[in-house]
Amino acid sequence: MRELTYAEALREALRQKMTADERVFILGEDVGIYGGAFAVTAGLFNEFGENRVIDTPISEAAITGACVGAALTGMLPVGEIQFMDFVTLSMEQLVLQAAKIRFMFGGKATVPMVLRMPGGSGTGAAAQHSESLENWFVHVPGLKVVMPSTPYDAKGLLIAAIEDENPVIFVEHKLLYRTKGHVPEEMYRVPLSQSNVVRPGRDLTVIATSIMVSRAVEAAEKLAAEGIELEIIDPRTLNPLDEKPIVDSVIKTGKALVVHEAVQTGGFGGELVARIAASEAFDYLDAPVRRLAGLDMPIPYNRTLEYHTVPQVEAIVAEARRLARGEY
Repeated sequence: MRELTYAEALREALRQKMTADERVFILGEDVGIYGGAFAVTAGLFNEFGENRVIDTPISEAAITGACVGAALTGMLPVGEIQFMDFVTLSMEQLVLQAAKIRFMFGGKATVPMVLRMPGGSGTGAAAQHSESLENWFVHVPGLKVVMPSTPYDAKGLLIAAIEDENPVIFVEHKLLYRTKGHVPEEMYRVPLSQSNVVRPGRDLTVIATSIMVSRAVEAAEKLAAEGIELEIIDPRTLNPLDEKPIVDSVIKTGKALVVHEAVQTGGFGGELVARIAASEAFDYLDAPVRRLAGLDMPIPYNRTLEYHTVPQVEAIVAEARRLARGEY
């Protein structure tokens, strides 16, 4: 099977959409000649020119505001925030403008824009370049939030996001850029709001996002040797959430563990726990729904401390084992 890295899959999605639709263009800091901080846009400047791959000033508010304005005039902008942490500088444009315009204008105006941003820890980039802020945007009505965990999903979800009529926050984990996986050459779409059953199992449902999906799969392989079978669900799109596969899985297994990198307090795991508790799956639960998340603290620069700040494979193994065995 044809394999691409996560970064190559994103680049192919951008190239194919830019080739197919002249309204699609890219803007951000160093996305042009330099090819982006993580080389996702490498080569696109030479292919499509400076009018469609635009290097911007160092202003996240300007990048996001330009995306909003361009989208309102019928263009399909794809903005890049160099590190997710810096999206804090564009919150007015995102929260007060992009998210609300379609509603406030009664559907007569749409904001079809994508804002890509690398998030997460693991590169030793310290507290101001390693955050996972996705739940800030889940909280805002009018924004869609996407977190692909594989190269296949990265390409298909990005194409679907560019074609969506609403603003989409597209979160890419920095440690996933070099991971490889099967990616078809043709232009395909992974629908927004379609959870994926990554691995079937019978003993425990694990709902994981972004890089935690591959860590959960690795944990499942270790636990399978002990006779414990994990079922792993990847929501892929956090908002709007496709909760039916999650509910169906919890009904089957009777137990659930939510795993994400963002800090636990106010994290997406709390929303998932609430959804499960309010669904028909509640009557099938044999144990409390547990959360495994990042510590409530900034990401340390020290690599050893950084490692222990967010869930790793061994932590997922230990927590899943306890829950599956009834040790809670």
